[in-house]
Amino acid sequence: MPGTRAGFDLDLPWQLHPQVSVRPERFGALLYHFGTRRLSFLKSPALLTVVSSLGDSPSARAACRDAGVTEAELPTYATALGALAASQMIRAREAL
Repeated sequence: MPGTRAGFDLDLPWQLHPQVSVRPERFGALLYHFGTRRLSFLKSPALLTVVSSLGDSPSARAACRDAGVTEAELPTYATALGALAASQMIRAREAL
């Protein structure tokens, strides 16, 4: 399933959940989900850039590439995005 950590698919289109608010911080950002009342921390500005651009990118991989994430860094970002998907901060969307 695309929302799980182990099965996160970088080639699918993703978006920030509409009930999630983003508060940028020096270290990255705070995400708050108004539906689940969960708080998540993005621990890097680059991850914030990726998450912020998911809705406008054809895939999570493209959002990562556009944010300057290297091929070697992709597994780390896939793990982080998988955790965000599992906590409903981001969700899969239909292809553009």
